[in-house]
Amino acid sequence: MSKLLKTVILGAPASGKGTISTRIISKFNFEHISVGDKLRLEIKNNTSLGIEAKKYVSSGALLPDSLVTQFVNEQIRKLGTKTWLLDGFPRSLSQAEALWELHHLDLVLNLDVPFDVIISRAKNRWVHLPSGRVYNLDFNAPKVFGKDDVTGDALIQRNDDRPEVLMKRLEVYDRLTKPVLDFYQKFNILQSFSGRTSDEIWPQIVQYLNEFLGNAQVVKKQA
Repeated sequence: MSKLLKTVILGAPASGKGTISTRIISKFNFEHISVGDKLRLEIKNNTSLGIEAKKYVSSGALLPDSLVTQFVNEQIRKLGTKTWLLDGFPRSLSQAEALWELHHLDLVLNLDVPFDVIISRAKNRWVHLPSGRVYNLDFNAPKVFGKDDVTGDALIQRNDDRPEVLMKRLEVYDRLTKPVLDFYQKFNILQSFSGRTSDEIWPQIVQYLNEFLGNAQVVKKQA
């Protein structure tokens, strides 16, 4: 990678962002920032941020934009000049605007997966929190049930993957995300990929990123 790229991946809860992100960072050498997983670790480790975040999570409230934006910016700052893929943020127009003030993105990848498919498969999703690796028993099962392929650590199932909870999350996502997509469309950096599974969407992303990164390299050489 000869040019630092600032990238966001968007998609409804359980749409496959974790799976696609893992494949992107493996194939294209991006650094993955999974905001949700990193916040869960902060809460688990009882850090000052985790304690503050837990107050909101426990009551079912969203974290204040200022708090989560500051946290995201700190995670990005730690990467220095490394290319990154941001997952789980922004989730609203105000967050998108705040992020844009700090970092003008190069690319936004949007996963377009039908909600009925998401609800059906979420119940089989397992996550390795420290790394953000995501498994699904239907199409991306771990080699050993309940264990991470790389570390052997125990996998977890998230409470918010339950169908009744997930449906509410999807409704909120749908309402909040359209303005975000419209915002990024204005800058001609939004690219959407449609499909029912990650395996359907992945080849589309590979083709697009190969072309996009190739063009980025050319631009750098001509600059």
